Amino acid sequence: MVRPVSARSALIRILIAADSPTMTSQQICAATTAAGYPEATVRVAVSRMVAAGELVRARRVYTLAPHLRARRVDLLAPRTLPWQGDWEQVVITATGRPAADRAALRATLLSLRLAELREGVWMRPANLARDLPDDLGDATIVLRTRAVDDPVSLCARLWPLTDIDRRARELLEAIETADPAARFTTVCAGLDLLTTDPALPSELRPAGWAVDALRETTTAYLAWFQELSRGTGD
Repeated sequence: MVRPVSARSALIRILIAADSPTMTSQQICAATTAAGYPEATVRVAVSRMVAAGELVRARRVYTLAPHLRARRVDLLAPRTLPWQGDWEQVVITATGRPAADRAALRATLLSLRLAELREGVWMRPANLARDLPDDLGDATIVLRTRAVDDPVSLCARLWPLTDIDRRARELLEAIETADPAARFTTVCAGLDLLTTDPALPSELRPAGWAVDALRETTTAYLAWFQELSRGTGD
């Protein structure tokens, strides 16, 4: 099941995926029309996004607001390094924190592609070309460890790899539809899945990991969108 994508969400995703977060009105209409959205619907969405501060209009072009552009980081896949067997680990040491603080920290850790082994213990293979941020707060301790003799089994405990792989296969099949709106909606669902991909080292991924094929297909589709926007002037 793939949920419909609003014109607003479609435009945000298009601008995030594009080479530049700036497009002319004609480029916006060309891209969204190709995705199956009526031009009138798109123009209403653009007006509302400008009013809400999500789009900035200047010199006849529209630019995605900075807080939305931040989602572009690691949109399809984070940069990785050869895995040397180490693991990143974040241990939450404080108790009794407000629910909002707990939810915010959880969202941050998930965005860093860590997974919770048990309450308050988060970890992942140390194969990402990034450092954990310094602003995780006083409630955490960041460690580097060499966790277990059977890292494949540990990955299976940390992430629902079978479910992720099955969902990727479903989306790959659905993307083949000839209907442009349905294809775009499915690609958006693929992007959502890719943001939850643990980006495991190749030696820890299940055989035939369908997420890799989904990433290639989604990347090719987004490249087509980029060419479409570059080829249209105002």
